[in-house]
Amino acid sequence: MTYRVNKEKCIGCGVCAVVCPKGVKLGEDGKAEIINQGEFKKCGGKNICPVEAIKKVENKKKLGNK
Repeated sequence: MTYRVNKEKCIGCGVCAVVCPKGVKLGEDGKAEIINQGEFKKCGGKNICPVEAIKKVENKKKLGNK
């Protein structure tokens, strides 16, 4: 599982970056960017976003035909 930021929902408030500076930063667009998945998870994951712009998503591995 990984976390992803929905840039359309993110309001750029910076709460996530303050709560978890090793896991999140505000990008050039003023929106949150997850920079370290492990650190972000330790900080509380998607629960630290007050507008629910960060979601947990399942990693989908592509299986090749062998």
